[in-house]
Amino acid sequence: MIFFGSLLRSPHPYSEYSSFRALLHVAIERLCQRYKLALSLAVCLCLVAPVHASHPDVLLEAKIPKVSVATDNKLNDNSAAIDTSYNEDTLTIENVKNINGLAPASLWQPELSEPSLYALLDAEFAADRDDKRRAVSIYKQQSFKEDATAVFERALSLSLRNERVEDSLQFAKTWQDQNPDHVPAWFYVAHLALRAHDYILAGETLNRILRYDPRADLSEILIGIYPNNDEDKRELLAALQPLDSEQNASLSVLKAGLLYQFNEPEVAIVHINRALERQPDYVPFITLKADILRKIVTAETVINYVSQARLRNPDSKSLYLYEIRYLLDLKQSEQAWKLLLEAHSRFNDDSEITLLAALVSLDIEEYASADELLNMLAKSPAYLDQAYYYLGISAERQQLFDQAKYYLNGVMQEDLVLEARRKVVAFELLDNDVDAAIATLEKLRKDFTVFAPDTFVMQADILWQQNESDEALRLLTRAARKYPDNEMLLFARAQLLDDKEDYVVKRTLLNHLQALDPSNLSYQLSYAQLLLANERSSEQGLALATAIIQIRYDDPRYDNDLHLQALNVLAGNALAKENYQQVIDYLQTPYDVLPTLRSGTLLLRAYQGLGNNDKVEALLADLQQRFSFGQHNINDRIQLY
Repeated sequence: MIFFGSLLRSPHPYSEYSSFRALLHVAIERLCQRYKLALSLAVCLCLVAPVHASHPDVLLEAKIPKVSVATDNKLNDNSAAIDTSYNEDTLTIENVKNINGLAPASLWQPELSEPSLYALLDAEFAADRDDKRRAVSIYKQQSFKEDATAVFERALSLSLRNERVEDSLQFAKTWQDQNPDHVPAWFYVAHLALRAHDYILAGETLNRILRYDPRADLSEILIGIYPNNDEDKRELLAALQPLDSEQNASLSVLKAGLLYQFNEPEVAIVHINRALERQPDYVPFITLKADILRKIVTAETVINYVSQARLRNPDSKSLYLYEIRYLLDLKQSEQAWKLLLEAHSRFNDDSEITLLAALVSLDIEEYASADELLNMLAKSPAYLDQAYYYLGISAERQQLFDQAKYYLNGVMQEDLVLEARRKVVAFELLDNDVDAAIATLEKLRKDFTVFAPDTFVMQADILWQQNESDEALRLLTRAARKYPDNEMLLFARAQLLDDKEDYVVKRTLLNHLQALDPSNLSYQLSYAQLLLANERSSEQGLALATAIIQIRYDDPRYDNDLHLQALNVLAGNALAKENYQQVIDYLQTPYDVLPTLRSGTLLLRAYQGLGNNDKVEALLADLQQRFSFGQHNINDRIQLY
């Protein structure tokens, strides 16, 4: 209390309020234990001297948070004692001065020209009690008094936490209009205008800042304001274009980035070069220039530029990674691998570099290097599971299956464990050890209940492969009762149902699944197959399957496997109707590109139907070579509609 006592004992121009001061002293003594932090902040805000800085220190201290909540404040000049709200739509200096938000004190205390300690205490107590609306309103009111810079900054901080950014902008702009020489307020207004997408105001304010200091650091203003859509990006670029950014690196970079986004690399390179003149070794500027160069020069030129920058900045991990990833994009894996080993030698304690070096080693089949790097990585608890997973992959590729199972069984990281155990199950089935495969799934189900539906589906698939379709169906039926809303289980069960004998049940299930996810193409294709199996001329079935094969390869919905399945469905239906040439039209090209047993057998039946013996013999030989397929397998391997 020494600080507060000296404050209260010090001479004050408002000596007639000594009785209030005495009462306040008693109140402070009683409240300080509970509200020590709030009290300290309020007193400091009252005592702090006006600030006239050339940059917004509050922004640098991250006082402007990302999340804001809208409030509905209303102006009421005759408000009740506890009403400290006002309408920002009519916010003026006079309105703020007339807000009767401190009635308990104003009943016996005239309005002060400087911020009121009592009011700020009230605001801090309100904030402590989660009465954010009252706290914001009081702080905003007090910020318009004399020498209230720090109060304004606290008010703005609270506003941004609890109001829309547009409301905070309006408050900051009003305060800045009253305090036109307060430079940090320009920075606040510019930042908030950008966040609120008010690019005209942002441009005007940025222009004022640049006239005041052409080299002002705008980096904090520009953090978190990059627009998400093209329209806002264009508006921002239009607002920035008239501004002279020749001496301002931050603004030059922002212009360069926007121009790069709009595919104007020749203009963008001019702006990024200006920024690099000011900060030639700043890595984000270097990498942005490299991105721009990739659109206008050869890959070799880009690599040379990045390499030279990396040599000037040998301790920059980012430049190593940029060059490595660019080499990988260019399919120059050997060069990327060598550079990775160099980076690993320089940053030998960096797990990210070690992991990337190991993965590229795997990719280029340098298994000794991969295993060495992964064993180093396994010494780090945070990377143990990833190391084991990729050691398992390495062993698998070297056909060391027992070693692969050892490592993959050791993976316990949730985002890797399912795929690791899936591989273990595949190894067990390669050894024809069905019991071991099912035991692996049961253990996974016990250890990770989140993957129980996946394990039931995999177990049912194993049973189906063992010609135990009825047992597989019973397993999925039991699992579906336990997880009634799991689409994976419902769809797997539907797949095991017979298209004709279980038509009603299967149709009901597929209709339910399509209702849950109307855009799921797998559900649509399965439904199309069901309809065509029961009615060869089903218009709905043909339309669904045809729509899937018409999806372009550059469409996000395109799936190569699903496309081929749809072709097989349509070809099977055409074969059932003895439209042999149509079968060939559907499948000959896909089979030439990516041969599958299903497509091959459908084609074989079509050529048999046309009596084209040469094609039959050639295709049968190809099937025998690829899939150990014999003539006697034809009727067994293909399901007709």
